[in-house]
Amino acid sequence: MKIPVTLKHKPVIVVDDYERVDGRRAYDSDAKGLSLGLAQWNDRGNVEISAKVWRHTGERWSRQSEELPLHRVLDLALLICRSMQHFQEAYRYEKLYDSQKTALERIGLQGDAMTVRVCTDNPMIDKDIQLFRDCISKDDELIGERLRALSAILKDMGY
Repeated sequence: MKIPVTLKHKPVIVVDDYERVDGRRAYDSDAKGLSLGLAQWNDRGNVEISAKVWRHTGERWSRQSEELPLHRVLDLALLICRSMQHFQEAYRYEKLYDSQKTALERIGLQGDAMTVRVCTDNPMIDKDIQLFRDCISKDDELIGERLRALSAILKDMGY
């Protein structure tokens, strides 16, 4: 399915038929496409690029489609990678995290840092972190495949 080009987000680089590769939802996903393009929130003279996940209900394009600035997409990738790294060693902790040191890392960005931490504000964290670990483990092959592809591209780019 081709994503629309007549809406406020103006696609430039696209992945049509994303539903065929959308992880566990492959071939049965409402996420029909991905695009990089001109953000819908652009003001005249102030243009930003955004990434968008295009969702389709089967009848129309959904308002649940998400548009994110590129730096947020990369911040999410950093968060995913650091989380996966944590769970490689989490078995060492009774609760899968150190309750005395919930910050996993501070990732320096733009003169400050993004703190990645276990959300102990969540009253169900002890159960939820186990469920999260199980999902990460279950999806390890899907995520690992994408991380290897990302790693290869980053190496080719000189990173």
